[in-house]
Amino acid sequence: MPVKVLMVCLGNICRSPLAEGIMASLSNPDRVVVDSAGTAGYHVGNPPDPRSIAVAAAHGIDIGRQRCRKFQASDFEEFDYIFAMDLENLAHIREMARNARERQKASLLLEAGGFGKMEVPDPYYGGEDGFQYVYDLIEQACRKILEHLERN
Repeated sequence: MPVKVLMVCLGNICRSPLAEGIMASLSNPDRVVVDSAGTAGYHVGNPPDPRSIAVAAAHGIDIGRQRCRKFQASDFEEFDYIFAMDLENLAHIREMARNARERQKASLLLEAGGFGKMEVPDPYYGGEDGFQYVYDLIEQACRKILEHLERN
């Protein structure tokens, strides 16, 4: 049975689609299933931000077919791990949890990836460099998380 991982940011157009694409590209799809969502429903049904699509494509990853969706309480039942990009979204996810077991499924992506309580910055209002920086952070964290998953 594959491990199911959900990546979550605010709008599901910049960080979490990148995280979904990166994790999927690094893992065996028979062992790890990845999805992404946003805590806000601003962009439901839309593709990721063109800058996220471009930086992923520059690394050989196609995220253009992804569609934004909103995080929902039923995601706690569906996924084994829920990785938030920042503390605000982590808090929002945990508020939706119905019990301690569900709350424990949610953690910060970079913390789970060995960076400490560091957040993935939102590159939306910045330039192209911000998307590459976010890509690099997420890739490093995903590699560490996959090492941990393979050991367990």
